[in-house]
Amino acid sequence: MKKAIIVFQKYPKAGTVKTRLAQSIGAEKAARLYAFLIRHTHRQLAGLDADIFVFYKGPISRKDYPEKKYQFHAQESGDLGAKMKHSFRQVFSQGYEQALVIGTDCYELQARHINKAFDLLLDKDLVLGPAVDGGYYLLGLRKQADLLFEDISWSTSTVLQETMRRAETAGLSLAFLEKLPDVDRYEDLGVLKQLLPDL
Repeated sequence: MKKAIIVFQKYPKAGTVKTRLAQSIGAEKAARLYAFLIRHTHRQLAGLDADIFVFYKGPISRKDYPEKKYQFHAQESGDLGAKMKHSFRQVFSQGYEQALVIGTDCYELQARHINKAFDLLLDKDLVLGPAVDGGYYLLGLRKQADLLFEDISWSTSTVLQETMRRAETAGLSLAFLEKLPDVDRYEDLGVLKQLLPDL
């Protein structure tokens, strides 16, 4: 079975990433933390039985990702929904039977969550990893479902609920992973606070 993991990420430039967190710790340190989260996320993906599609914004150094299973694509224009819709179309058009999309904001996301999502997609059309803030840190599909990405109020506490309503409307069977926190604000840092002096 052909499996794909879509990763959305930005170049970690101070002032353009983790802007809410930057209000507490400063733009430079927030950008360095974001760079750490990017590296951490890709470490979780190492060794998984899936090809990885990096949809990036800003410059990217491909030599940092030496594995042959990586593909790189610049993000499309439009809101987050348009970007995700396009990324799934691109992956499914290449014959992949299961696809997950993640960001690089969830420090607690581990390889076991990825593997469980793929296992759930054997029986379900849609898998969601709920985030504590009301969004999701992972979305998995086994077929294109454009309705999930259209007219959603992104970056709000209603994203998960709106997505679930869209799934019901589309008649998609649904499964959930455990709820995890995204790192968007100082209070989300948890154990990452101990890294701040080193950044």
